[in-house]
Amino acid sequence: MRPIQMVDTKAQYLQIKQAVDAAIQDVLDNANYINGKPVQELAAGLSNYLGVKHTIPCANGTDALQIAMMALGLEPGDEVITPSFTYIATTEVVALLRLKPVFVEVDAKTFCMDPESLRKAITPRTKAIVPVHLYGQAANMEAIMQIAAEHKLFVIEDNAQAIGCDYTFSDGTVKKAGSIGHIGCTSFYPSKNLGAYGDGGAMFTNDDALAAKLKMIANHGQQKRYYHEMVGCNSRLDSIQAAILNVKLARLDAYNAARQSVAAYYNHAFEGNAKIITPYVAPYTKHVYHQYTLVLNDVDRDGLSAWLAEKKVPSMIYYPVPGHKQAMFQSFGLPEYQLDTTDWLTQRVISLPVHTEMEEEQLAYITQQVLTYVNR
Repeated sequence: MRPIQMVDTKAQYLQIKQAVDAAIQDVLDNANYINGKPVQELAAGLSNYLGVKHTIPCANGTDALQIAMMALGLEPGDEVITPSFTYIATTEVVALLRLKPVFVEVDAKTFCMDPESLRKAITPRTKAIVPVHLYGQAANMEAIMQIAAEHKLFVIEDNAQAIGCDYTFSDGTVKKAGSIGHIGCTSFYPSKNLGAYGDGGAMFTNDDALAAKLKMIANHGQQKRYYHEMVGCNSRLDSIQAAILNVKLARLDAYNAARQSVAAYYNHAFEGNAKIITPYVAPYTKHVYHQYTLVLNDVDRDGLSAWLAEKKVPSMIYYPVPGHKQAMFQSFGLPEYQLDTTDWLTQRVISLPVHTEMEEEQLAYITQQVLTYVNR
């Protein structure tokens, strides 16, 4: 049995080595390393795949969120609502821009933003909502967009973990996660479902004026070279990473299907075990399993993690300290939050390996080790 990895990027590369190597070599041969043809091809390919008018590549997913907030004209002190149960990048950029983060609950089943908690958190200072499509399934975007429309708020989708996920509205309309809000943002970090071999990110929008601002901000605030119309930043996706992503974008649906097969194996193996709650998939969304995350019931999570490590099975805890308890926000004068669901989840979740190259022998071994510990 091959060694088990949380994400086996090398094994995936070996499956597409010839195509990736040729794509990289083409960039080297043309020596157009910044904003070259592969970047334009990726933007067009992603727009077509997601069904959006505009894709603006950038340097990483965190930059994508920051640039999105800059493009919306948010001012210091404006409130931005986010879930507390997410990676720190979602709220880090809020703090960086001197906006005020407002943390809300997640749904205990989906781990995504709870619309009722969102509604209760809105104040006259609220300007934007950042739902996170956590672990690979979409938040309840129909409800979130309705609330945003009622209060005239912007919606920025953090789609770093759910690219390729389908969302179905109550009228049967299907859209891709990341294409529903005013701006969608994603990351191409190597472990993502669509991962580069370095950093990368992108923003998506159907708004022509917003697209123009996003492009300008990502390019030092300029449309014409040396004529800077606004304060921007330097956030570019290089041509080599774009070339790699073009190869992988053509395989994204197959990659997501492979992750879904892994999840199906786990679900079947753990079915009926009262101590293991497998991932719930809401009826309005598909799940592309960026992470396969269990909720443990009356199980020593740290003990299970140590047991798995001893058996050479990696596991991860995403995210042990929620945003509302992070020291970085202490200077913001935030209220004393009571987010019981978030706190409950952070003490009980654990993620198992899931990636596109997993073998049945590995899955059988992983599930056997989990069940051995849980049932003892």
